[in-house]
Amino acid sequence: MSEIVVVYELDQPAAGHAPPAGAPGSPGAPGTAWAPRRVHAAPAAPGRSGAAGPRTLCGKDTFAMDKGRRMSAEEPETPWYPAEHASRVCPDCAAVMET
Repeated sequence: MSEIVVVYELDQPAAGHAPPAGAPGSPGAPGTAWAPRRVHAAPAAPGRSGAAGPRTLCGKDTFAMDKGRRMSAEEPETPWYPAEHASRVCPDCAAVMET
């Protein structure tokens, strides 16, 4: 595995109540205190560098997850997940990344 993509499992908002992209409180909005339910790792999609494949390393579907940054697996000194979300890392994905 040469590249992984960090993906965020989000809490599901009530139907019709999702904030628009970039709105305060939404993922990626500047200056927000947004936190995902869980942070997962997914292999990059074949032929699409930076795009997550269909499943996380723990087997969850990535379709409804927000894509984070991509990272080369050859950077062992850097954690694969963002430090601010360390407490929300999926333990199953983390176990696969450690092997």
